[in-house]
Amino acid sequence: MIGGASAVLLGGVGTASARRGLRQGASAEKNIVKTAIELNTSGPYAGQFDTLIAAVVEAGLDDALSGRRQLSVFAPVDDAFETVLGIGPGDVGDVDDEELVRVLTYHVTPGRRYANSVVNAPRIPTLNGARIDVEAELLENIVATDIEASNGVIHAIDTVLLP
Repeated sequence: MIGGASAVLLGGVGTASARRGLRQGASAEKNIVKTAIELNTSGPYAGQFDTLIAAVVEAGLDDALSGRRQLSVFAPVDDAFETVLGIGPGDVGDVDDEELVRVLTYHVTPGRRYANSVVNAPRIPTLNGARIDVEAELLENIVATDIEASNGVIHAIDTVLLP
């Protein structure tokens, strides 16, 4: 694992360096889950999404994030899960399933939301029914943007958002 989430900073919100290095294009063939697994396997995010992937599987959300529905995911890196929730990939089963679903769905918003849409919105609706306050909760935590998947967009963040 890279030492600290700040080490994976690729230029911040909406920068060309983040998009150039990770953007797959609007015709990306892999869904959100497969794209996250690929990001976790190679490149600057290798080993950074182990906890997120384990949590998505544990919560039973892998099918929902693999479907045709267009979604945007604010994907916490592993250090964020350790810092905020005190868990790693082997500990996600210790979290109450309802709480895990509640937290994870707070990181997912309907539609394909690119960085410019995110930073220009005061609040963003989430799949758990709550809204993210963009300025207070999100802006300073985005470390990479506009990672394309066939069914949406992924933005890497260095915190776990709590509803």
